[in-house]
Amino acid sequence: MTAPAPVREPDVAASAPAVSPTVRQTARRAVPWIVLAAMAVLIALFGLLLTDGRSGEGAPVDPANAAPAGAEAVAQVLKDQGVTVRPVTTLADATRAAADDATVLVYDPQGNLSADGYRSLAGDGRTIVLIEPGFAALRTVAPDVTAAGAPRGAVSAGCVVRAAERAERIDPRSTPNTEEHIHPGTFRVEGDGVACFADADGRTTLVRTTFDDSTLYLLGSAAVLTNDGVEREGNAALALNLLGDHRTLVWYLPSIDDRPVTGPPDIAALTPGWVTPVMLLLVVVFIAAAIWRGRRFGPLVVENLPVVVRAGETREGRARLYQRSSARLRAADALRVGTVGRLSTMVGLPATATALEVADAVAALLRADRMRVRDVLVDRVPATDRDLLRLSDDLAELERVAADAVSPSTPPPTSPPDSGPTGRMSE
Repeated sequence: MTAPAPVREPDVAASAPAVSPTVRQTARRAVPWIVLAAMAVLIALFGLLLTDGRSGEGAPVDPANAAPAGAEAVAQVLKDQGVTVRPVTTLADATRAAADDATVLVYDPQGNLSADGYRSLAGDGRTIVLIEPGFAALRTVAPDVTAAGAPRGAVSAGCVVRAAERAERIDPRSTPNTEEHIHPGTFRVEGDGVACFADADGRTTLVRTTFDDSTLYLLGSAAVLTNDGVEREGNAALALNLLGDHRTLVWYLPSIDDRPVTGPPDIAALTPGWVTPVMLLLVVVFIAAAIWRGRRFGPLVVENLPVVVRAGETREGRARLYQRSSARLRAADALRVGTVGRLSTMVGLPATATALEVADAVAALLRADRMRVRDVLVDRVPATDRDLLRLSDDLAELERVAADAVSPSTPPPTSPPDSGPTGRMSE
């Protein structure tokens, strides 16, 4: 008589088909993320508006910058003396603000202003003061003047320029607080320009010449104007007399908007005008077709696998692979990972807890020697298969003892065990 075949209960999980989320459900789930993204964008825009697009220290030689590299002190004194200071950052604003009787200060360390820009600033009656001009600027406005390196120390006027005579002696070097932003230089004059504040090698800090019917001053050091350097020697006298010669001072700091656009046309300029609308229409059609066809597929169908691999067979196969390659330490680590994970749950530690933290918590729970528990969970290295089996038994025993200790039906131990949680742990 054969035994009746066991009745297999229906698999509820396999019989219940999975249903794909609808577009409305997906959109509803995405609403919180969209709101968070919008809030992040608003916070970023608000921060940019508060900082006015500038860093915490401000731009160097900026008349509104009170940092050591700024020039707020000179600008404020000029205002107190009746000079109208007009800070601008674009060439259009500079040409609009500069009258015939005006001084135009230009500080362009990034080289944003082109040769045509310098020519547009020149005019009859204007005075142009270039601070630390670069190679391209010198080639445009003063071809007979060349750069000659950094200044070495304080220098005397040695010329008949009124602003230099009143200053008598200046120190054009940068200070430790401004050397990151200010890079002073000197000049060599080969033409008719007037050289002032020259050192023993003939290198000068201030040059007076002309450019397109305008008086042009080349000042090689912005440190003369900065808040941290204006009080040294006669720097303040030179700055105030050089910039306060006219009633209007246009303080021009060229920006990237003044940089000329050069190079071949980009892909946008070469693309016909009808390409963009057609591409947008194709994208909309693709999205509509994907939604239309995607909803026709219906819910997902759960298909039974042709072969069921039991967990025990998988475990045994992996163990035989470890044994064949003599990977005892890797096998021990695999056993320890599972044990540490279960023990961390038992003692109430998070999943991010380290193995040493779990070992200390288990030792405190069992009132056992902490080093013995660490030896089982971390330190012991099996040298033979017998050692690996002993370690496996110790891990199982430790896990069993910990489970009994946290069980409400098992009273906690009243005194520390003599040989740790297991007998083998004390060997």
